[in-house]
Amino acid sequence: MIQVTVRDNDLRQAAAQGMDAFVATFVDAVRQAIGGQLTADNMPQLNSDQITLLAWDILHQEVMDGGFVQLIHNGYGPFIFKNPLAKALRLWGLRDLSKLIYNAHTLYTKYGQAIEQDCTDDEFMALFEQYPEFDDMDDLFVEQEEQWTELIARYIDEHIENFAVIQS
Repeated sequence: MIQVTVRDNDLRQAAAQGMDAFVATFVDAVRQAIGGQLTADNMPQLNSDQITLLAWDILHQEVMDGGFVQLIHNGYGPFIFKNPLAKALRLWGLRDLSKLIYNAHTLYTKYGQAIEQDCTDDEFMALFEQYPEFDDMDDLFVEQEEQWTELIARYIDEHIENFAVIQS
């Protein structure tokens, strides 16, 4: 296992800035510990909570930027939908997010191969019109994002030892 560390001072500053900064401090620390990018080689060096946190970060960034269609098109479908992310988030107390991921998984199974295909920018933009079933899911994610981030921050705070060693 890789040791992930967070400086106490950095953690205090992040906590004062809010839940987004608090969560980002741990995401950044985990990424730094693995050299910046989660790969099949370094994944076994992380625990399940650290992997779940990185998966949340990818899900969060992609869906907030371009929805589930973008997430799938950018190649994250297998990581998000073919791993136990939804189950892990349910165990973290995020039942609604877990349900959303399971529902999106159903559409990923149905449309994933077509959405993952290489395409031009215009063809990519057309994907959003071709797969409107994702629209309500995207909207729900955006509407609930703040609440889910707060729950994730709370989970991290209550299980901090699963994410990093805090150094003074």
